[in-house]
Amino acid sequence: MLTMGMKAPEFALMDKDGHTVRLSDFLGRKVVVYFYPKDNTPGCTRQACAFAGAYEAFKKRNVAVIGISRDAVASHLKFAQKYDLPFVLLSDPERQAIEAYGVWQEKKLYGKVSMGVVRTTFVIDEQGNIEKVMPKVKPDTNAADILRYLAGE
Repeated sequence: MLTMGMKAPEFALMDKDGHTVRLSDFLGRKVVVYFYPKDNTPGCTRQACAFAGAYEAFKKRNVAVIGISRDAVASHLKFAQKYDLPFVLLSDPERQAIEAYGVWQEKKLYGKVSMGVVRTTFVIDEQGNIEKVMPKVKPDTNAADILRYLAGE
């Protein structure tokens, strides 16, 4: 698992519009990178909508928000349009970033064990280093928790 102070793994993934986005594109500003399991599921939708609702507060702090899942580019486009999501959504079907960030893990649901994305959020500083790791975040409070952290609370 990645920890505070480590260099954040670089990635180059496609956004909802088919453009390649790299973590290094954001050097010089803080970035919130949140990994989530799947578009249009209840928890992931609540999490994305919470980030959308808080987006202006992130913008005022010059903090970029990036959501990453295994969903296809087309799925991200529909998800973003349906819920008016103003931030970057990246498609990682090959699990390049998902595995580099250590969020592809064993999960248990109703006694069934499977592999999947564990909802995790990273705050990356202006130099590309991991400033904070938030494992197993709650979808409804993730965005607000990060804003409180950024405010020093």
